Amino acid sequence: MKSNPLPVVGITMGDPAGIGPEVIMKSLGHAEPYDFCRPLVIGDAGRLREAGQIVGSKLKINAIENASDSKFVFGTADCIDLNLIPPGFPWGQISPICGDAAYQYIVRAVELVKAGEIDAICTAPLNKEALQAGGHIFPGHTELLAHLTGTPEVSMMLSTPKLKVIHVTTHIGLIDAIAKIEPGLVERTIARAHETLTRSGIENPRIGVCGINPHAGEHGLFGHGEEESKIEPAVRACQARGWNVEGPLPADTLFFRAGRGDFDIVVAMYHDQGHGPVKVLGIEAGVNITVGLPVIRTSVDHGTAFDIAGTGKADERSLLVALHQAAELAPR
Repeated sequence: MKSNPLPVVGITMGDPAGIGPEVIMKSLGHAEPYDFCRPLVIGDAGRLREAGQIVGSKLKINAIENASDSKFVFGTADCIDLNLIPPGFPWGQISPICGDAAYQYIVRAVELVKAGEIDAICTAPLNKEALQAGGHIFPGHTELLAHLTGTPEVSMMLSTPKLKVIHVTTHIGLIDAIAKIEPGLVERTIARAHETLTRSGIENPRIGVCGINPHAGEHGLFGHGEEESKIEPAVRACQARGWNVEGPLPADTLFFRAGRGDFDIVVAMYHDQGHGPVKVLGIEAGVNITVGLPVIRTSVDHGTAFDIAGTGKADERSLLVALHQAAELAPR
């Protein structure tokens, strides 16, 4: 497998009751991914066939046990088949069976990474409620992958053609997020952003750091001095390294400036502060990247969309972008 210079990207199927199987079949129906990677699905071959019928795909499914049995040719979807989902299982419903399956696909993907058989992971969406109903108490993919790889701390980065955002906190309540934010965490998040962009070829990336309060607190007028106590020390420490870091800045104007090209990445303090602007730009173009893991992991920037699962309406463009991003960042 390794004689081919194209990286092997493992695509986990996500929640089998969601739109993951459909967007995978639609994406691998394009020839483009085979120009920049060797895609390998980790999921259920039977479920992919059902999804293929729904979307009218002509792809053949190569159900395999080992990555070495992959064909990597356009027209055939290679799938390491865990065979966990019964035929005809309902679409669009929360199920512990599907939650456990989504977990098992990720476990297998991490095993393949550790064995050197895949070079990056690209994840279709899982459902957090189903995941926990299946007995796996994790807020989402990011925390699950950190646990399985023994990584103490990671960051979520969202990427679109116009905007990149990295988050200091993600899947916790707003009050808890404010309590968790502290200078060390902010500095490490900025450092992960700097390292990721530098590795991708951006020299001395321009990093804008959000405040927490409206107008970034306006020198204590709003809030309880969170900007001065939690964010400013981290910004100063990063500036002392010679990095191009500015902040804390009011989030509303910072995102405007980033959108016009003033910054290469924005550091958001909490989930919705960063996700909102990215979603406005277009959910179909967004890519979720987990920064800090020992393996590159990208994901679609949308959920399981149970309301349209099984209808063939799902849009595959985000998965195509996520596959491309995984291939670009994967080690050779």
